[in-house]
Amino acid sequence: MLQDRSQPEAPAGVDDVHQAGAVCLRRDRKGQIRVLLVGSRRSGRWGLPKGHIEPGENSRTAAQREAFEEAGVTGVVSEEVFGTFTYFKDGSRNRYRVKVHLLEALSVAESFPEKSVRKTRWFSMKGAIREAAQPGLQKLLQKLL
Repeated sequence: MLQDRSQPEAPAGVDDVHQAGAVCLRRDRKGQIRVLLVGSRRSGRWGLPKGHIEPGENSRTAAQREAFEEAGVTGVVSEEVFGTFTYFKDGSRNRYRVKVHLLEALSVAESFPEKSVRKTRWFSMKGAIREAAQPGLQKLLQKLL
């Protein structure tokens, strides 16, 4: 598993929040790998479909759920965690720790829960690395080159 070690231990008063996310991948007509990124509802910055791990879920199940809720993507999700990264949200006292799974996208739904509040876009791998908001996510995506 690839771990982002760029974030130090949380300062006093900062809580860790555990999340799961999916690197959604597919090949375009030319056979090139494309990566799906979603826009943050608050800032519009690009990132992975990700979110809290609900009670009774493991990270794989949560990553699969988040990919559908935020981007309408369904597919084959890796059993193993591909890697992790951490980030802070603006104005939050939480540090978010994301376990990331790879997801081979098989379909994208026309309708999904967050369609009206999120933008989605398929990027080239290099484009996804350039546009990803979190440095830890950029490093994780570079491992796929």
